[in-house]
Amino acid sequence: MSLLYIDGTWRAPASGRTGMVREKATGAPLGRYAMGDAGDVDAAVRAARAAQPGWAALAAPERAAYLRRMADHLQGRFEELVTLSMRETGGVRAKGEDEVGTGIRQLHISAVQATENAGDILPPYKAGKLSLSRAVPLGVLGVITPWNYPLNLAMRVVAPGLAFGNTIVLKPAELTPVIGGQVLAEAAEHVGLPPGVLNVVTGEGVDAGRPLAAHPGVDLVDFTGSRQVGLEIAAAAAAGLRPVRLELGGDNAFLVLDDADVELAASCAMIASLEFQGQTCISSSRHIVTRAVARPYIAAITRRAEALRVGDPLSGEADLGPLISEAQRDRVHRTIVEPSVAMGARIATGGTFDGLFYRPTVLTEVTPDMPAFTEEIFGPVLPVTVVESEEEAIALTNGYPMLMNSVFTQDLMRGMRVAERLQAGEVHVNDAHARHGAEDQMAGFTKRQWIGLQRTPLTLPAWAAAPSDAR
Repeated sequence: MSLLYIDGTWRAPASGRTGMVREKATGAPLGRYAMGDAGDVDAAVRAARAAQPGWAALAAPERAAYLRRMADHLQGRFEELVTLSMRETGGVRAKGEDEVGTGIRQLHISAVQATENAGDILPPYKAGKLSLSRAVPLGVLGVITPWNYPLNLAMRVVAPGLAFGNTIVLKPAELTPVIGGQVLAEAAEHVGLPPGVLNVVTGEGVDAGRPLAAHPGVDLVDFTGSRQVGLEIAAAAAAGLRPVRLELGGDNAFLVLDDADVELAASCAMIASLEFQGQTCISSSRHIVTRAVARPYIAAITRRAEALRVGDPLSGEADLGPLISEAQRDRVHRTIVEPSVAMGARIATGGTFDGLFYRPTVLTEVTPDMPAFTEEIFGPVLPVTVVESEEEAIALTNGYPMLMNSVFTQDLMRGMRVAERLQAGEVHVNDAHARHGAEDQMAGFTKRQWIGLQRTPLTLPAWAAAPSDAR
């Protein structure tokens, strides 16, 4: 449907222009999307501003009921949406199920949170006084989401934002406007969400995203995406003292210490670097390995990488699907892999592609001056840098923007000590990224760090755990 969803109605974009949505594995057309512009964004923000007082005035159980009905609607379309996610993002079925499932779960979580607590009773500053704090909505939220997990990354803001009385203007990524935008608009319409409460404006970043980020009628901008764009949004918001919530990319590290269980680390590396073809902001881009275990670790990840099947996710016979676009493929190959090899890195396996299908690649002899070390890769590449000691590993890990790291050692207390020295928001010990599910990290005036400690054997997908001879 090549229409925008503004103020509870479907309407054509002011520009009259539309873009094509394609299936990533085959290039087949999926449909068209409306290419909104600044005028459409302004109309959506004005609609959200007008609707916000009435929406906030509803009792929390009433808002929660809308969210539950939205969850039920999406659940009823579960199989359809999983297939749509696979086609539009290029992810395998497990990724699609996770994306749709977590989006639905977020609606249920937010529905509960909205009715649990409206505030706190605080210790009074003086006897005979009563001090209360209460949660109040910010107002209108401008939400700009990426293409890798478009449904659940949108819902991560949309669900709690609506639950607590905010209204929303959502600009999904132009590569995934259907699963990331149209589906949410259809759910809002289906459950009768009041006009203006949720608005969806699709379009290019420069035409629709930038005007939304800069719009004076938006009370908070939430952006998930590249560091460069995030910095631009933060700078624009600072001029108007508008709050922003940013989740940006990072050059995440995967530390393998000299006493690590190499096979466990290698299995987790498949998840940490290759899940969804490595196209996540929490993918491990730097494998920093102590020399004592470097050779067996490289052999273990190479065996596993060579065993992986790359192909059309809908075939049911692929472990990894295509990259999201030709531009992303060329960035991985032309600006990361090839220059690093020219500087002395060696390809242990991979380094080739067929269309958007890029073979999982292991790079060895990677040094800290190479793009494979300094850049966020966002592709199925495992670059290995060998170090002499734990101290060198920590020093090389810190100093780069990062979101999530992993540390592997058979001494759990050592793992905890190393984790506490790493300058990342989340660190996992003997585990792959995001497999503990730290949630509800609240921003404050201190730096919060979440450390996950894996004490029992992991349950990994067969494609990640099995070496090549198990195939």
